[in-house]
Amino acid sequence: MASRQQHQQQPNDVSVVLPQSWGGGSNRIAAINVEGRPPSPNNNKTFAHDDPDQKPGWRKFLGFVGPGFLVSLAYLDPGNLETDLQAGANHRFELLWVVLIGLIFALIIQSLAANLGVSTGKHLSELCKAEYPKYLKYCLWLLAELAVIAADIPEVIGTAFALNILFHIPVWAGVLLTGCSTLLLLGLQRYGVRKLELLIAILVFIMAGCFFGEMSYVKPPAVDVLKGMFIPKLNGQGATGDAIALLGALVMPHNLFLHSALVLSRKVPSSVRGINDACRYFLIESGLALLVAFLINVAVVSVSGTVCSASNLSNDSMDRCSDITLNSASFLLQNVLGKSSSIVYAIALLASGQSSAITGTYAGQYIMQGFLDIKMRKWLRNLMTRSIAITPSLIVSIIGGSQGAGKLIIIASMILSFELPFALIPLLKFSSSTTKMGPHKNSIYIIVISWILGMGIIGINVYYLSTGFVGWLIHNNLPTVANVFIGIVVFPLMAIYVIAVIYLTFRKDTAVTFIDPTKDDPVVQTRLENGLGNQNRAAELDRLPYREDLADIPLPE
Repeated sequence: MASRQQHQQQPNDVSVVLPQSWGGGSNRIAAINVEGRPPSPNNNKTFAHDDPDQKPGWRKFLGFVGPGFLVSLAYLDPGNLETDLQAGANHRFELLWVVLIGLIFALIIQSLAANLGVSTGKHLSELCKAEYPKYLKYCLWLLAELAVIAADIPEVIGTAFALNILFHIPVWAGVLLTGCSTLLLLGLQRYGVRKLELLIAILVFIMAGCFFGEMSYVKPPAVDVLKGMFIPKLNGQGATGDAIALLGALVMPHNLFLHSALVLSRKVPSSVRGINDACRYFLIESGLALLVAFLINVAVVSVSGTVCSASNLSNDSMDRCSDITLNSASFLLQNVLGKSSSIVYAIALLASGQSSAITGTYAGQYIMQGFLDIKMRKWLRNLMTRSIAITPSLIVSIIGGSQGAGKLIIIASMILSFELPFALIPLLKFSSSTTKMGPHKNSIYIIVISWILGMGIIGINVYYLSTGFVGWLIHNNLPTVANVFIGIVVFPLMAIYVIAVIYLTFRKDTAVTFIDPTKDDPVVQTRLENGLGNQNRAAELDRLPYREDLADIPLPE
């Protein structure tokens, strides 16, 4: 609201020069603090100018490569790998079309998150803080933190399973090692975000090489793989449930916060043309990264489907195929393909878990910085974020061992399904809002498509969540009185949940975070849209502060 008051107080005289701390730009508000306070001086050290001499093409595109590959890891985390393994074991290649459609949906949703960050100069959690009242802001923050923890559980447990396979380390000890190793790798951020992005890209390609190597070893039938990819089928028992699990596991709520913030670590020209170019480059980069993620998912499903449908399977292996998990999958591959394949699988699982854990910690940092804007030393924030994330996994792995840890992954996926609307709905609303995006808001076609996809994904996740709970309620071994008590408590909570989703969807946005300082000067506006400036006022408006606070993710000092 403070921004709106400032807007109302702005005189219409075009000769007025905006304060330098506001920065500005053609319809972009990176320098306008949505709370009405001057931004930190550290954020104004470096400016991105339109450089007409900058070479176009692939060299310019390479400057934007990185965020998409970090984001793509959410589609390659151990939780997704386990879902892929189960889908392949139960239905061979018939559900590959679900993976294809799911990643197309994901590309559209992730591009909205990237466009939001590029066009506004603020990431999703910062905009939520500006838009929503205090009580709602803290609720959304807690839900976002819960999503980070839930997303981190499969990553931590998957890495611990990989260490157990490779070095026979107990699962609980592997959880501790995962936390320590993640903190060490995050130390690379002191050398800049690009170094860490390079490490993540290397881990992604290691994982790709491992699964492609396994796929070349088992040689799945190419015709059946292509049919599964392009001919929708839901045959067999449990196919609908497995398809919903596949689709529901793809769009991660914390990923939306992460992507909208990662794009701010790049220098983007302040002109409309520069912003549009950046959005296009980030779309291409995200498409390439998600293509790699799609191919890896196809490889996992193909390996599992080929191995579990082999004619020479023993009865023990057939039993394992019927209930395959991250931990048991390695032993199944070892029995069928030999010891070397088990090692390759473990290396791929290790790369998946460790790289995903790094990005989960990144997301937690952005969420904390955006919603709370608290001051904390970087190493202390990393330690706290990591400790909170690994605590549930550590407790369950100590008490329940590998079996308990495997069940915890299922619970984590249900938590993510529960939390998704509270990240996706603000994204859809903000990216379609004139008060947030100005002329960069979604077109009517994108608004319709994105809301249909968003509501479809939310509906699938709510269905997955409700059917999973009802199924557990029916088939558990608890006394009838306990089941009745649980139903009395949970069903009203589910009604509150639905009401909260409806309220968030139809609540009218009130905070105006977009301010067009050139609306009364068409000449200056035209020059800025074309990446030009003039010697007077436009000189103040055509430069955009570079979000140095997000380049290596420190919080305000």
